[in-house]
Amino acid sequence: MPPGLIERYRDRLSLEPGDPVVTLNEGSTPLIEAPRLAERIGARAYLKFEGANPTGSFKDRGMTVAVSRAKGRGAEAVICASTGNTAASAAAYAARAGLRGAVIVPEGKIAIGKLAQALMHGARVVALQGNFDDALTIVRELSQKHPIELVNSVNPHRIEGQKTAAFEVVEELGEMPGALAIPVGNAGNVTAYWRGFQEVESTGSSPLPILYGFQAEGAAPLVGGSPVAHPETVASAIRIGNPARWEEAMTAFTTSRGRVAAVSDEQILNAYHWLADTEGVFCEPASAASVAGLLAHGLPVVEDAEPPESVVCVLTGHGLKDPDTALGKAPAVINCGNDLSAVERAVFD
Repeated sequence: MPPGLIERYRDRLSLEPGDPVVTLNEGSTPLIEAPRLAERIGARAYLKFEGANPTGSFKDRGMTVAVSRAKGRGAEAVICASTGNTAASAAAYAARAGLRGAVIVPEGKIAIGKLAQALMHGARVVALQGNFDDALTIVRELSQKHPIELVNSVNPHRIEGQKTAAFEVVEELGEMPGALAIPVGNAGNVTAYWRGFQEVESTGSSPLPILYGFQAEGAAPLVGGSPVAHPETVASAIRIGNPARWEEAMTAFTTSRGRVAAVSDEQILNAYHWLADTEGVFCEPASAASVAGLLAHGLPVVEDAEPPESVVCVLTGHGLKDPDTALGKAPAVINCGNDLSAVERAVFD
């Protein structure tokens, strides 16, 4: 089994020499070639499937570093605000480290798979009568008043861990991708990928990729240029109206000559189903925003620039995170009698 990402990249991370390693062997996720997507967009296409991480999302990359540093500093507890994936990851890594964990989630706005994970890992789960942005404001204040480590993406060690996904992409391809397409919620992940690519580029690798970020139409503050007071989208993982890493993300898009655009819930769900049905990859709805964006907007480039020859789509979480949405989108189960002819008709008709 491949080692966890701290063991692989410790000299490129923000840990202190004496910090323990709190790991579940995260990272080393597959980069899957997507030939049918390539046909649709006119470029080589790959899927960076972060659903293969231990708790089923990319959050594990940042959490291993953040919780290791928290443990090294002597913290006894960690806390986060979350739409679901951060809650599951923080709870798992807190349990692994022997720390207490608390997560604040928007009431009624968390997918059942993610809630189950946080509860099973022993975290204290608080359902807030507000949205994610309200929850993040509160946990920031709590972490200033009490000796508890905040492990949202405002924690710099989270970004350090998440940048390793960019290292893996370049290692797997043997070069920089031409472009990266990524869902954008709190904007920590695009910030982290850009940092990772910049660090690789400083060693003399190929030119930096163009970054394409995609938000849901009902939660698209970066697209509209102002916070969204009441974000709404079926893609719960990116249902965020005021991203914590707003400025860093916009700098990344601008510097890379990329862009951020919006996609509808219908486009997200269509891409979500299309990926599972056509490429055989089952991701959570928010993850599919990266593919939905390319299908809707193509690979836009700046004037006089060549279109990218390759693109990596980041799929941030596993489809089993949100079984309710999957069952609502999938075909119905076929009931049949208990005999051969009935089963034949059900299978072949």
